[in-house]
Amino acid sequence: MKSIKNPINKFIQLETSSSIILFAATVSALILANSAFSETYLGIWKNEITFSIPGFTLSKPMLKWINDGLMAVFFFLIGLEIKREIYTGELSSIKKASLPLIAAVGGMIVPATLFTVLNGGQPGSHGWGIPIAADIAFTLGILKLLGNRVPSGLKIFLMAFAIIDDLGAVLIIAFFYSSGLVWTYILIGLAIVALLMFLSKKGYYTKYLFFLGGAIVWILFLKSGIHPTIAGVLMAFTIPLQRKTNTQIFYTTAKENLNSFVEDCKTNGENTVLTKKQMDAIDELDDLTEKTAPPLQYLEHRLHGWVSYIIMPLFAFANAGVIFSFGGQSNFALSTNIAISLFLGNALGIFIFSYLSIKLKIAELPKNVTFFQLIGISFLGGLGFTMSLFINNLAFSDQALIDSAKMGILIGSLLAGSMGYIILKIALKKEVK
Repeated sequence: MKSIKNPINKFIQLETSSSIILFAATVSALILANSAFSETYLGIWKNEITFSIPGFTLSKPMLKWINDGLMAVFFFLIGLEIKREIYTGELSSIKKASLPLIAAVGGMIVPATLFTVLNGGQPGSHGWGIPIAADIAFTLGILKLLGNRVPSGLKIFLMAFAIIDDLGAVLIIAFFYSSGLVWTYILIGLAIVALLMFLSKKGYYTKYLFFLGGAIVWILFLKSGIHPTIAGVLMAFTIPLQRKTNTQIFYTTAKENLNSFVEDCKTNGENTVLTKKQMDAIDELDDLTEKTAPPLQYLEHRLHGWVSYIIMPLFAFANAGVIFSFGGQSNFALSTNIAISLFLGNALGIFIFSYLSIKLKIAELPKNVTFFQLIGISFLGGLGFTMSLFINNLAFSDQALIDSAKMGILIGSLLAGSMGYIILKIALKKEVK
């Protein structure tokens, strides 16, 4: 059990600390957008950045490079997490996956339907996908505030739910928020992905070839009309889970290299510059470490820090800045509808679908978890933020609608997070008594 809990706790610690940076980036963006520096802040993201090699030029505003480029790395990491969970984690069996899967379906269907009903024929109807996804960093950050009283089963459920929720959001982006499709580029991109999957399965994996293939697929999808971040998810499924060497070989070879390093240190003493023998031992250990960890797990481990501490905060800083003005009654209605759909739609969808699946014996309530706690987690599912802001940029081209939707996302996420925290705090106190 300890072997299961340790990686979970490590993951939660990483996501929790990143949620603080994410929150700081969001607050900074809001302050700058509503200050004397507003014009400068908003203008920065419009600056063109050009990438050029002989025969090929790609020029985009900085905001697009963040949303289309850096966020592809974020989606690549999501893809790695989904693949790992499907093969070895909480989604590896129907029994394990049933409750978070059903909860995620409820957390997508109900808020999307509620938004559509509330919005009617008003401007912004294309934004139905905005309230469907949860923000794992913020939700785990809130759980961390509640301390060690939170049952491990509740944390595992939340992580599995969030991963499935992200997968649902990815599919919605691919099928409903892509336009003007150029099928030639799409098919070439898919063919490259299929080829890389085949090579991976046969054991022919080199990170440089796969990086080059990923870059080509990203460009093809960018030109095809499908959002290029989908390339990140697909590329994740080309990364193998198989290891090149086993743990016994790692242990034996590592021990030999460490002994060699120690002996050379004894012979030559402590010097500022390492000897060739010492450097060879370090290089061998470095190569051995990379071969022992599955490529998927190795990349996931390496990317988590970059995504959590740099990419997501930068995305929030670039996208969360909104001037506090609803710009008319129709835009006020859009903000309200998104806020309600995030706050109530997710809570109702997640809890009702989960409750019915448990009562109908389709799924099981996690160990030491109560229905009252499940209500709290259901509200936390409405804390959309990162994915909601991302879909917002795809749903609308009118800046007034984008800004109004941002207001709704911020208000709805704040309400959902606060309510989830309050309910869980009461529920956990009751359990202690």
